[in-house]
Amino acid sequence: MIPFLATAVVISLSGVMAPGPMTAAALAAGARSRHAGAIMAFGHAAIEFPLMLLIVLGAGAFFEAAGVKRAIGLAGGACLLFLGARLLKAGRKPVEAGEAKNHRHPFLAGVVLTAANPYFLIWWATVGLALTARAVEFGILAFALFALVHWLCDLVWLEALSLASHKGAQLLGPRSQQIVLIVCGLLLLGFGGWFIYDAALLHPPLTNRG
Repeated sequence: MIPFLATAVVISLSGVMAPGPMTAAALAAGARSRHAGAIMAFGHAAIEFPLMLLIVLGAGAFFEAAGVKRAIGLAGGACLLFLGARLLKAGRKPVEAGEAKNHRHPFLAGVVLTAANPYFLIWWATVGLALTARAVEFGILAFALFALVHWLCDLVWLEALSLASHKGAQLLGPRSQQIVLIVCGLLLLGFGGWFIYDAALLHPPLTNRG
């Protein structure tokens, strides 16, 4: 079981550390709140743990269906476009003292960005399904340890991103916060546009055959 868990850590980190919407959001939230990444990881877990249970129960094939992929991609892309636009708007002015507390909670950001990412669901329907099936072979305890280890990879990485962003914002001042928010807003817009484009290519609408 130990070699399996070590393999799970390596594979999990390769997915967690790949640039994506959560990376951009952790950096943006970290500029305002030191431990935003850790809070985002708990929001991420609120979606991920139930999804792992669904996959164990046989829902992996559902998320691989072309129609489901397209719907998730279009909805997720639209959501990221909205969040990116909000970040760009927030980056137009420096963050005032105390304003960070009134900003959208990182937990909610973790929930929304996880649910809106079609590649997250596809990863769990493929690579994640294989790891989950292997963990179940070792028993319930192994499955629980796998889930915990995988989530700890998310927690450590997102917290590291937010801490680095927060330290940079403190050293460079309010102007750096604006830059971080604008750059991350543009990244979310880019990811949103890509999700929609990719979903449209994945399953194009049927033409009139009459």
